[in-house]
Amino acid sequence: MLNDFFVTKIGMTQAWTKEGKRLAITRCALNPNIVVDSKSEEVLDSNAQKRQTKQTTILEIGHGRKKLKNMSKPLRSRLEKGGFSFGVAHIDGIRVADAAETVPQTGDTITVDQVLSVGDVVKVQGVSKGRGFAGAVKRHGFAGGPRTHGQSDRERAVGSIGAGTTPGRVWPGKKMPGNYGTDCKSVQGLVIVHIDSDAGELWLSGPVPGHFKSEVKITRTGKNKPVHLDPTASGITIAEPKTEDNTETTIQDAQAA
Repeated sequence: MLNDFFVTKIGMTQAWTKEGKRLAITRCALNPNIVVDSKSEEVLDSNAQKRQTKQTTILEIGHGRKKLKNMSKPLRSRLEKGGFSFGVAHIDGIRVADAAETVPQTGDTITVDQVLSVGDVVKVQGVSKGRGFAGAVKRHGFAGGPRTHGQSDRERAVGSIGAGTTPGRVWPGKKMPGNYGTDCKSVQGLVIVHIDSDAGELWLSGPVPGHFKSEVKITRTGKNKPVHLDPTASGITIAEPKTEDNTETTIQDAQAA
């Protein structure tokens, strides 16, 4: 059973439900998720009472857009052997939850309809924006020192970092200035409110980590929370179903008329 799908963050907008509630929306592009390779391995079954292993399948999923000629030769040859004529920006592994079901094989393309649907509660994982070298006030939210008592130049300083004579050193992991951002972050409890396969877009109810055009991973949690959007207020175009006209005028009918 597939629970993971990779999309590209393309921007944010807003939408309204039929009850009049406004939702912050993250728009994501639906790029093809292709199976570059698959392998099986045995893992320890945590649900079993006795220590026993179970068979699981790991799929290498290629996602994101990239020209095939701009990829490295080893990855390019792997994609060409799988029958793909285009490249991918990233390759990540996902674990198939239930190996008893039909598992996608190398060369298959996974669509969003196979994994996600409107109303699914999901976990979204991405890499946060990089902000370079930052101080402790911006990086960790320190309050800073007072402006009075001769400390006019220390209001954004870290302050005391030592631990006294014992141990006489700074503990590892102390919150200090340093590189801020580019961390793997996860957001729980978001809901898929709209999927448009024709336009290639998926809407999530809330902000997700990462800059625009960054790749994010959506994991289905198994819960469902129905959300009824107002298509007119939200700017959603509903395609009218095509009706086939089966009334054909023949020569005999025309002569009889």
